Amino acid sequence: MKVTGISLYKVPPRWLFLKVETDAGLAGWGEPIVEGRADTVAACVRELSDYLIGKDPLKIEDHWQVLYRGGFYRGGPILTSALSGMEQALWDIKGKYYGIPVYEMLGGAARDKIRVYSWIGGDRPQDVAAAAKERVEAGFTAVKMNATEEMNYIDTPAKVEAVVDRIAAVREAVGGDIGIGVDFHGRVHRAMAKILAKELEPFRPMFLEEPVHPENNEALREIARHTAAPIATGERMYTRWGFKRILLEGYVDILQPDPSHAGGILEVRKIAAMAEAFDAAVALHCPLGPIALAAALQVDACTPNAIIQEQSLGIHYNRDGDLLDYLVDPRVFRYDGGFVEIPRGPGLGIEIDEKRVEEAARRGHNWKNPVWRNEDGTVAEW
Repeated sequence: MKVTGISLYKVPPRWLFLKVETDAGLAGWGEPIVEGRADTVAACVRELSDYLIGKDPLKIEDHWQVLYRGGFYRGGPILTSALSGMEQALWDIKGKYYGIPVYEMLGGAARDKIRVYSWIGGDRPQDVAAAAKERVEAGFTAVKMNATEEMNYIDTPAKVEAVVDRIAAVREAVGGDIGIGVDFHGRVHRAMAKILAKELEPFRPMFLEEPVHPENNEALREIARHTAAPIATGERMYTRWGFKRILLEGYVDILQPDPSHAGGILEVRKIAAMAEAFDAAVALHCPLGPIALAAALQVDACTPNAIIQEQSLGIHYNRDGDLLDYLVDPRVFRYDGGFVEIPRGPGLGIEIDEKRVEEAARRGHNWKNPVWRNEDGTVAEW
């Protein structure tokens, strides 16, 4: 069996799908994307695909090593995301070739289902209490929200109070047993992150996510001294080498690698195994499309220290398309009691509606994240 072709589809709302075809009639799907940089990643995939054409798709580890190490420069969001989507597609082919789900080739299932959370509030969180209550009534047992809007290096007490009031309102609306993930989104600088971490502790957040930008991960030591809440980070970190330092330093409780950014399915499984050795959990990042979620669930299935899974159904980014739109059978991601079952079909366990994908790719998208500024005109983190 040989790889004969690679096709890319830029589909709404902000996703990039990849199809790898073989001369055996088997095809695999992946989702290589950097949100807001779809065309850049597509160019990288095309460049890397020159190596893959004509190769045996089953030799996944060897192909990964060549594509990651063979170009001298390595890592980063573009190269690693392109590699991630290609690797996902190869696992999809391999699972279909043997007639088993990917997780069976990675040690077998350690669970039947995994807890999921639902996003509330959008980029500028408003009316989060009512939204949280709706999600709980729909069966979710955990929600996640952005903590804050723009925040300067040193900001006002009013900004801090606004964050506290929003999270207090959510806790009051949903009660004490519902998980509340609080995403700082890397928007907050060290001084303000210390204040917020301390102020939010009484509301028992499920985790504080990206309390500082990953470029400033050394600040996590200071933040950990100001809270007992679990600290989570990792969506903008790549490969096991990128996670090595924070595990050694011991200030992160939950790693959040993304199978579409961090190196693909097997690389994320290796990161999770490293985390397990340091008594840390994983909660895979996935505000993306159905292929990315299927890949994440395959990792979750065989990962004992995976505790919860992000998913994008109804997320504020999904304005021209949603998670289930490109699936032949949307029931594969049926949520029940705050959990989703692991897809058990061959490969990634999903079937892509190719006609729908092709139609959507003709529309395409040009999604970009907004550029925010502080009141004084300086650029703020989004």
